[in-house]
Parts: sequence; C-alpha cells; structure tokens
Amino acid sequence: MDLIRHLRLFVVVAEELHFGNAAARLGMAQPPLSQRVKRLEEELGVRLFDRSSRQVRLTEAGRLLLTEARDLVARADRVRELMARAGGDGAAGLRIGVPPDLGGTAVAALLAALREADPPLRPALTEMCTADQVRALADGELDGGVIRHPAGAAGLTYGPMLVQHPGVLLPADDPLAEFSSVHLADLATRPLVLLPRESEPGLHEETLTDCRRHGYVPGEVHPAAHPQFTLGLVMSGTAVAFGPRAEQPGVVWRPLLGDPLAWRVSAAWRRPGPAVEEFGAVAVRVLRENAGMIDDGAARARRIAHRPASGLLA
Repeated sequence: MDLIRHLRLFVVVAEELHFGNAAARLGMAQPPLSQRVKRLEEELGVRLFDRSSRQVRLTEAGRLLLTEARDLVARADRVRELMARAGGDGAAGLRIGVPPDLGGTAVAALLAALREADPPLRPALTEMCTADQVRALADGELDGGVIRHPAGAAGLTYGPMLVQHPGVLLPADDPLAEFSSVHLADLATRPLVLLPRESEPGLHEETLTDCRRHGYVPGEVHPAAHPQFTLGLVMSGTAVAFGPRAEQPGVVWRPLLGDPLAWRVSAAWRRPGPAVEEFGAVAVRVLRENAGMIDDGAARARRIAHRPASGLLA
C-alpha cells in the first residue's frame, strides 16, 4: 500500500467529513475513495471514521492520526522537492499539467515565458486532462495546472478565469461550409465529437446543455481527447466538432453565431508560493496572447440577424 497516498486521501476526507465532497475535491469517484480509506483502516488496525447515513465523524484514532498525517504528507512533499532540486543541479522544478488540446504554439510560449520569468526554474509540462490534474494536484504530484471549468474541485487556488469561444469544425463537403458562420441549431442532429465525460466532466456536460438550449441535439456523441483524432473524425464526415480555428485539408472552421459556447480555463494550484503564483500570471498572459482566450465577462459584440434560408438567427 502507498501509505502517503492513502494518508493524503484520509486528510481530505477528515477535512470535509463527507465522502462525496471529498471525492469531488479529489476529482475521483466516491466508491474507490471509500475503499482506500477502508484499506487504510485495515492496514492500521483501527477505525478512523464513524459513518452513518447522516454524518461522518472522526473517531479518537482518526483525530490522533490527522495531525500526524498532515505532517507526513508535508514531509513527503518536501522530500520530493529536495530530490527534484538535487537532480537538477540545485535548480527548482515546477510540475505543470496542461490540457491535451492546448496547442503547440501555446505550450511553447508557456515554456519560454516561464524560463524567461525565472531562469533557475525548470518547468516540466505534462499533458493531462482536468480530472487527472485535479487528482494530481491533490496528491502533490503537480505544482500547478491549466484546467477547464467547471472543475468542481475545492481546496485549489485559481488564477483569473479566461474564456474561449469555440467555432465549429465541419467536413469540407458539409452544406453548412458554404456559410460564413453557423448557428448551433443549423447543426440539427449531426453527430458531435467532444472531449470525454470522464476526463472533462464539467465542460462535457455544460457544452451539451448549451447545445440543447440553442436547438442542437447531437444524434450521437463521440469521445475524443486529442485534436488530431478529432480532426480525423471530422474529415471522414463522421461528426462535427467544436474548437479553435484549425487549418486542415478536408476540414472547414466556421464561427458560431452569438458565441453560444464559452469554454472557461484558468491556472490552478494547491500550495501557494512564489513559483506557482508566477506560473499563474504567466499562464494568463500566454493564453490571452497565444490561445485566443479573453477575460471572463469580456463579451465580444456580434451583430445578429435572421438568415432567410433557415429561418434561424444568422
């Protein structure tokens, strides 16, 4: 058993005194969290929580363990930090998670900006979806991340919220490709490629809700985490997709009328410190300048008129 990992989980449950809230904060399902706490109790030979249908309370053994567990977890984090410095000739490491679809230009700009802002720092970027980033931040395996909202994770500090208004990617032979822009309802029942629910639960549900609200009910939803796979499905005519402008033979990108979709992103970290706070400031600047994101609430003005051909707003 990974004792430190189990103690991390125990600390969160002890702070929340609610397995559902603790699971949401950790970005994991409740059943495996309950199983790991039970396994920790079996390993230690004591009961840590009194559970009932109405409440969860720490036992005396749980209260005694909580202080020690926090200390052990902090010491383990300190050991990792020291080893990272030792392995890098004394330079500090900064472990950052980024979404798989952030884009090569934004990734390169983020690395360059972090190195410029703090030359001794050794930023290490890892491709990771929001659900995995939330778990890794809770476990101390990441120092910071760029996550999508709604993330549903407590215990994290968030940087300024940025918004990305995606357009729609269509097969080049789709009749809608003839228009300069597309209303969501124009997509009718076309199948949709979307980030997987298990990796981006908040964005997945919010996007489908916004689609239904604006008259688009996809006939089928195909999960895809990586941009190239998504483009392949669009090129083949299997489905349409939402995302930033893409230049790809066989695919046409069109803006969505009225910007009905708003994908929100921010930097996040669990343990405050100069390095991660510098990362948060740099990430905001890079995402604005290299990923087409804007400040939350800075809505773009767009003229709306009726499109005679479909009777929908255009």
